[in-house]
Amino acid sequence: MGRRRVTLADVAAATGVSTTTVSLVLAGRGRDLRISEEVEQRVRSTAQELGYRRNTLSVGLRTGRTQTIGFVSDTVASSLLAGNMIKGALEAAHRRGCMLFFGETGGDPDVERALIEAMHDHRVDGIIFAAMYTRKVAVPEGLDHGPAVLLNALPTTYSPVPAVLPDEVEAGRAAARVLVEAGHRDGVHVVGAGPGLEDVPPNSIAARERLIGMRQVFGAAGVGVVSAHQCPKWMPEDGYDTTRGLLRRHRPKALVCLNDRLAFGAYQALADAGLSVPDDVSVVSFDDHPIASWVRPRLTTVALPHEQLGAKAVEVLFSAPERRRRGKGALVVHRVPMSVRVGESVRSLVEPAGRTGRPGSVHVHKGN
Repeated sequence: MGRRRVTLADVAAATGVSTTTVSLVLAGRGRDLRISEEVEQRVRSTAQELGYRRNTLSVGLRTGRTQTIGFVSDTVASSLLAGNMIKGALEAAHRRGCMLFFGETGGDPDVERALIEAMHDHRVDGIIFAAMYTRKVAVPEGLDHGPAVLLNALPTTYSPVPAVLPDEVEAGRAAARVLVEAGHRDGVHVVGAGPGLEDVPPNSIAARERLIGMRQVFGAAGVGVVSAHQCPKWMPEDGYDTTRGLLRRHRPKALVCLNDRLAFGAYQALADAGLSVPDDVSVVSFDDHPIASWVRPRLTTVALPHEQLGAKAVEVLFSAPERRRRGKGALVVHRVPMSVRVGESVRSLVEPAGRTGRPGSVHVHKGN
């Protein structure tokens, strides 16, 4: 004879709360209705210990919700670094009592359509469509048939689907402020993109927006960027080759590399030329890739907020139905802040007694 199914009443009796409280907590509505965090944790742990399983189908038929979210990506699920977006989405979904169903497309439009159809067939409450790197995407057919969010992507044409992106313009400002507040006023070069805003790798939103932010701060501080160099790919060998070429014509005082892989290559080229970081050349970068903490001296970098991006996508997803009822309008984009991770790769040219940093101008987190 099979084991008796554990009910809400069983969990309530074992926890010492009402069946209604158990139902609300397991439906992810506890915090909305001011049920204490202690009670929520007690209910969830008791339900897990007893082996309680919600009847998702019956709940979905009764409420119109299945407490499930679809997460469809190009290659993000198999990427170690960007996989933190999934972690952030998982944790945010768990707080709402939801599960995530994952699917990976490899960038194949046919697979995209099939996965989205499958998610809708399973009556998910919404779909997060994620990109490995920040770029424009063709919104797959059918994505806007229910609540949906673009994660780390913008649509190539108008779409009612809201987007969640890192705040790359502010990241560019933050990187420039690091150098300006350290006293750098000349000898600054950019590795990865530029000099024009159109001189960026194909379909790279991050490159263009980082350049915009840097230009604003450097311009206001009277800093003239000596040179900027587009790299079709942002890999160590590109940073190495570009920096070697730059050194044949210039003696830089500071490099802004558009990502940490480029900075790693720049480190090697500087070392080959007998120049040290930061005594001879300061280096600041973006992404907070693990490589930033491996190089010596540790790289100062503006971090991509992968976990926060995933969590924000879940938050926006639950507000998407209301937004869709408003009808067609401007594309809705939610920006997630990027923080500076301070390393030892930037030399201060300002005397300590005379340094007057601008409070709040840079959101700083000390690196490990």
